[in-house]
Amino acid sequence: MAGELTRLTPRDRFLLNLLDQHKTFTTDQLVDLTFGSAGRARNRLNTLLERDILDRFRHYQRPGSQAWRWTLGPVGAAIVAAGNGDPLPRPSAVRDATARLALSPTLTHLITTNGFFVALSAHARTDPATRLARWWNETACREAVGTVVRPDGHGVWIDGGHPAPFWLETDLGTETLSRVVGKLGGYAALPPSRAYPVLFWFSTAARELNFHAYLTRAGVPGGVTVATAVAADTGGPAGPVWRVARQPGRVSLAELTIPDGAAWDG
Repeated sequence: MAGELTRLTPRDRFLLNLLDQHKTFTTDQLVDLTFGSAGRARNRLNTLLERDILDRFRHYQRPGSQAWRWTLGPVGAAIVAAGNGDPLPRPSAVRDATARLALSPTLTHLITTNGFFVALSAHARTDPATRLARWWNETACREAVGTVVRPDGHGVWIDGGHPAPFWLETDLGTETLSRVVGKLGGYAALPPSRAYPVLFWFSTAARELNFHAYLTRAGVPGGVTVATAVAADTGGPAGPVWRVARQPGRVSLAELTIPDGAAWDG
């Protein structure tokens, strides 16, 4: 492992840290995050794969083939652990973790959630006035807010110096609308400093429409800002794609209103 340290580029280290925090990305997501070119991405990823720094998997799909999902390999996991001062994992344990991830029923949800933040990061690469100042996974969210609510992610988007913190709920249509809307009670219970807008990232326009109809009947808890968008029909989450509950039209992520008292320690 020591020999590999001298061969890692700053981009490699950035990639290892991302995979340590967020578990897996598709090839296209890594192109958007760190490479900008599919050719450069394939060459470097395959090199890191050959050296056991990265691992990958995909499921059988017909017609065509599924995109590779990339994870930490045994050497990459050991490098990250050493950098964090943690015990070095056994190679077999790393392989087992990858196998469990490949078979996890929440894998699609994880990739979709990661894709949301990847899209913001990709936007920031092309617009110097913007940046993704914070990106928390589900575990980091739980450490921040406990069991009051379980966001899929949290971020702080900066546009022209204006911070827009938010909670993210990724919706693939697997839960009843009553359960989805019921989550808002937990957000209402958060302290004012954490009262960020709650974003629902829907997979279809019909699901979004039905959500707003249900929300109109059920009502929005006091102090909670709810905004929705449809992943499949947007040019990206940074733009004017967000429909705020009980308001006409759509706004950009940076235009979402932050309640008084909400703050982020950035």
